[in-house]
Amino acid sequence: MDKVKAMQTFVRIVEANSFTRAAESLDLPRASLTATLQNLERYLGAQLLQRTTRRLSLTPEGERYYAHCSAILAAIDDAEADFLGEQAGRMQGRLRIDLPGSLGRAIVLPRIGEFRHAYPALDLTISMGDRLVDLTAEGIDCALRVGDLPDSSLVARRIGLMRFVTAATPGYLAGHGTPATVDDLRQHEAIVHFSGRTGRAFEWTLAGEDTAEGVIRVAMDGGLAVNDAEANLLCALQGLGLAQLARYQVRTHVAQGTLAVVLPALCPTPMPVSLLYPRGRIANPRLQAFATWLAGVFEADPDLRLAQDECRVTLPLRSPRSSTTTGGARRDC
Repeated sequence: MDKVKAMQTFVRIVEANSFTRAAESLDLPRASLTATLQNLERYLGAQLLQRTTRRLSLTPEGERYYAHCSAILAAIDDAEADFLGEQAGRMQGRLRIDLPGSLGRAIVLPRIGEFRHAYPALDLTISMGDRLVDLTAEGIDCALRVGDLPDSSLVARRIGLMRFVTAATPGYLAGHGTPATVDDLRQHEAIVHFSGRTGRAFEWTLAGEDTAEGVIRVAMDGGLAVNDAEANLLCALQGLGLAQLARYQVRTHVAQGTLAVVLPALCPTPMPVSLLYPRGRIANPRLQAFATWLAGVFEADPDLRLAQDECRVTLPLRSPRSSTTTGGARRDC
């Protein structure tokens, strides 16, 4: 019996909480996983998993063995990482990644060819969407997420900072006036961005050097509400109201004059961008390579890099004049 292979199979079954999902993620027949686990239990002389028609659960012996296996496999990956790094072109295997829809399409996918060229033998499976995914159950190696994250067993590596602006079309501002103060905002129609997970609207937050009270929170009203970042932008471009939008979304529109930034000295509160992965998985050289590359992508973008510089100096946003959330929530970006 290949002990390392048996350990890898056992860990994958536990993480997926399903023989079927584990078999799919390993590209093996389900019967092969069942036979491997049975041989492992026979060799150890202990039952590792309790199996029912609906779920799997670890026995006390299984919990102890799982902890040992996780540590051993992480140590093996760590030992191999330096050598595999010298052979990037030959790094093999599959990496499963989950990306937010808008951010993935605008920032990550346009440059994913760079990563493929660097690691041509590495297979990528990329899912797109803004739903909450269970990384271990669905066999996903890592997920990119925007916003404050709830406590969980996952590790979060912060790789960027998403900055926002308040903007509207010149046509909307010509008809409704340009807000000069926070109080003026409340007199305007807003495009409300709400969480698809909780149904709650993201609260507008503003901060600047001249705001003695710190972050100002504004509950905006509007007759149009969306739960998608791209929908938020499309509605704003139709002149349907003020919107708080990610800077990477609007920079082209601002440069072309189809959107104008209002209250440029009051920056909406930025949100962290994090790469999530199961504890101990970062020792995997495939994930290490992707995390390093992705961090470089964000560092190269002035509107997404991690350094907390002033939002109004990273991009020359034009205004028409010369001059979200609670803990655990996230924008669908």
